[in-house]
Amino acid sequence: MSTSGGERVWGGTTLAERRATRRIALLDAALELVGEQGGAGVTVRSVCRKAGLTDRYFYENFAGRDELLAALFLGVADEIQEALKTSVAEAGEDLERQARAAVQSFAAICLDDPRKGRLVLVEPMADQALAGVTISSVPMFTRMVRAQLPGHPTRQQASMTAIGLTGAVAALFSSWMTGTLHVSREELIDHCVDTILLYWQAK
Repeated sequence: MSTSGGERVWGGTTLAERRATRRIALLDAALELVGEQGGAGVTVRSVCRKAGLTDRYFYENFAGRDELLAALFLGVADEIQEALKTSVAEAGEDLERQARAAVQSFAAICLDDPRKGRLVLVEPMADQALAGVTISSVPMFTRMVRAQLPGHPTRQQASMTAIGLTGAVAALFSSWMTGTLHVSREELIDHCVDTILLYWQAK
């Protein structure tokens, strides 16, 4: 044992580093369980078992199962937001290129990793904890969409357009993931791009 900046070091890592590692392990385990069983499969016991940790370490990081799911959801939501911002910024000034870049980056997260897609698009409809955090995160996405909209007569109209657009794209992806929308991935993306362009052109 040694010390680093006043912290005890065991095996070359500080207590804070070990806690951070355990937190990541718990979040990774929860995401795996969401992908395998949905939100209903995420319990303190199941997460600890999959992460190979005791419940002592669970409660070191989270007050309970709902707080864990909220942290997991918000982490993926932040990942989506950053990906959308980056893709739109790199697409240039053309609206269609911006729309396609945004949809493709969204698909890369939610479809290429179905666990994340299920977490943010499917499970909130069935899990109360995820429903609550989804509702609280919607304004973050609508503000981002509203900032990209061409001129609207009023702020209220721009807000309604942004909310409608966010909901429309989320519903299309959710339907595709649950198997109720029988189109190819390319058709899904193309339709979402067309939908975005229609909303962007709405006055």
